[in-house]
Amino acid sequence: MELELRFFATFREAAGGKTVEAEFDDGSTVGDVLRDLEAEYEGMTGRLIVDGGLAPQINVLKNGREVLHLDGLDTTLADGDRLSVFPPVAGGS
Repeated sequence: MELELRFFATFREAAGGKTVEAEFDDGSTVGDVLRDLEAEYEGMTGRLIVDGGLAPQINVLKNGREVLHLDGLDTTLADGDRLSVFPPVAGGS
């Protein structure tokens, strides 16, 4: 299946662009995709999954919905889904 992966801020720098089209096995989950991203992009290693769960303070959206409100890392993906990954945001003054 083909997914549209969208990256923001420092994750965009790590991926080398805002949007990446990528192929994954049918039935892949958000966790599967995030593990693959950590393996592929050095700047994401250890920043997406921590202690077997979603890293603190990052946001991952499936088609605009926060995966924590779905099935978290076990959220199943389908062909054509869009996964958006936002790093922690530091506040201003």
